[in-house]
Amino acid sequence: MKKHIPNAVTCLNLFSGCLGIVFAFQGELKSASYAILVAAILDFLDGMLARLLKAYSDIGKELDSLADVVSFGVLPSVLIYQLFLQSPQVDAWSSWISYSAFLIAVFSALRLAKFNIDVRQSDNFIGLPTPANALLISSFPFIIDRGSFLSSYILNPFFLLLFSIAMGVLLVSEIPLISLKFKNIELKQNLLRYILIFSSLVLLVLFKFAAVPLIIILYFLISFIQLRFVK
Repeated sequence: MKKHIPNAVTCLNLFSGCLGIVFAFQGELKSASYAILVAAILDFLDGMLARLLKAYSDIGKELDSLADVVSFGVLPSVLIYQLFLQSPQVDAWSSWISYSAFLIAVFSALRLAKFNIDVRQSDNFIGLPTPANALLISSFPFIIDRGSFLSSYILNPFFLLLFSIAMGVLLVSEIPLISLKFKNIELKQNLLRYILIFSSLVLLVLFKFAAVPLIIILYFLISFIQLRFVK
C-alpha cells in the first residue's frame, strides 16, 4: 500500500495543475498562481515520501514528469498567455506574439524528458528546474496587483516575448544548479541549502509573492557558490 502513497500525491499535483489552468482561462490569475504553489509543495512531498518510504518505481518517475508538464509547463504558459492578452496591443502582430507563451510548455517538456535520461542530475540539476520557473511566473499577477513599478514591464508584450524565450533556454541549458534533495540533515553538508531556504522564507514573509524573483536570483547565486567553490 505504501508504494502508492507518493504516486497519489503526484496525482494531486496534476489535479492542482488542471484546476490552475481552469482558473487562468477564467481570468483568475492569482488563484492560478496559488495552484502552482500547491503543486510545487506536492511535488516536493512526493519525492520526499518516496525516499522516506523507499517507494521508488519507474511509473512514479514517469508520472511525476507528466504531472510536472501540466503544473509547471502548461499552467505557467497559460498564465503568460493571459498576461499577453492584458498587455497593450502594439500592432497586428500582437495576437501572434502572444502564442510565444507556450514556448514555456514546450521547453518544460523537453527539460523534463532530458531530466529522466540524464544520469548527471541525480544530485544536482542541469538547467533551471520547472517548478522554479513556474513559481517565478506565478509571482507576476501579485506584482501587478500591488501596482509595483515592475507592472508596466511585465505587461509589455516584448518583455513577455523575450521572457518566454529566455526561460525556455534556461530550462534546457547546461547551467548546473543545486537541488533541494537532502540526503541527510547535517548542517555542514547542507549549509548553503539551509541558507537558501531560510533566506527565501524571510523574503517571502517580507514581500510575499513579489519576493520570488529575488529568490530565483539568490538560487542562481548560491548554486554558483556551491558548485564552483565548495567541495
